Amino acid sequence: VVILSLLMYPVLRSLALQLHSAVTGSYISGTHSIAFINCLNEQIAKDIARAIMDKKLAACVNILPKSSALYFWKGELEESTEILLLVKTRTSKIGELSNYVRSIHPFEIPEIISLPIDQGNPLYLKWVEESVPQD
Repeated sequence: VVILSLLMYPVLRSLALQLHSAVTGSYISGTHSIAFINCLNEQIAKDIARAIMDKKLAACVNILPKSSALYFWKGELEESTEILLLVKTRTSKIGELSNYVRSIHPFEIPEIISLPIDQGNPLYLKWVEESVPQD
């Protein structure tokens, strides 16, 4: 019984949080994430952003202006300008988003990282949830 309880804890905790959220209307921390994706130029950024939106993998993609980047690539220090995409989505979609972007991104190893959203405007987070279909 103890072992079964320990094994079931994550599932039961998740269900309890979802029930609490449904009853109280509160946000479950980490349900949504922001993904950061760097692109070589504005046209590539727009193309990737539109492709993400067309696949309904995000509620919103912001395209931020050029930034300078310094990084090591194949043992050499490189410097470039890049365009940053901020992708607001469900945390459950990050894997699918990452796989899709890697399949269309021109970089050999594109930067695709994400951070869970801890808190935020409840109405905005509900809109994100409604805009991105669940698995």
